[in-house]
Amino acid sequence: MTPKSPNLIRCAWPGNPLSIRYHDEEWGLPQHDDRILFEFLILEGAQAGLSWDTVLQKRENYRAAFDGFNPQRLARYDRRKLDSLLRNPGIIRNRLKIASAVRNAKAFLDIQKEFGSFDAYIWQFTGGKPKVNAWRSGQRIPASTAESDAMSKDLKKRGFNFVGSTICYAFMQAVGMVNDHSVECFRYAQVSRVHR
Repeated sequence: MTPKSPNLIRCAWPGNPLSIRYHDEEWGLPQHDDRILFEFLILEGAQAGLSWDTVLQKRENYRAAFDGFNPQRLARYDRRKLDSLLRNPGIIRNRLKIASAVRNAKAFLDIQKEFGSFDAYIWQFTGGKPKVNAWRSGQRIPASTAESDAMSKDLKKRGFNFVGSTICYAFMQAVGMVNDHSVECFRYAQVSRVHR
C-alpha cells in the first residue's frame, strides 16, 4: 500500500498516481513467480519506443487480452486471435510486438522445461541474488549493463525477441534483479532489506 506522507522522498521518475503506486509497491521488489516474470518480460517489450506510463495505463487491458499472462495459453494463439488483438484499442496495437508475445511465450515454456522454472534461469544473470546499486538522486543510471547484455544475448539465442539489452535492464530493474532506487528514496532501504 502506498504511504500517504507528503514528506516521502522518492526516485525522480514517478509523476502521476499510477506510476507512484507502481514505484512504491512493485518496482525493484525481487520477483520469483514465473507468471509475474513473464508479465514483466512481455510488458517491457511492449514498452519499446514508448513511455512506461503508456504501458502502465494499459496493463489491466493487457492482462485481460493476454489471458492473465498465462504463457501456456499465449503460446497457442493463432492468426485469428492475433488479428483480434490488433483490433483491441486497450493494448499497444503493434503487429510485431503482439506476435513476439506469442513467440516469447513458446520460448518461455522451453526454458521452464529445461531449468524447472523461468525464475531459476533468469536469476542466474545476477548470480541468484539482487545487485544493490547506490545511485544518488540526479545521477544517470545506465540503460544497460554487462549482465543485461548477457541476458539479451542468451534470450535471443533461445528464440525471444523484443529483448534488447536496454529492455532486459528495464526488466531487471522492475523485477528486483537490481535495486536502482536512488539512495535518498524511501524504497531504497525497504527493497534492500528484502534482498538480504
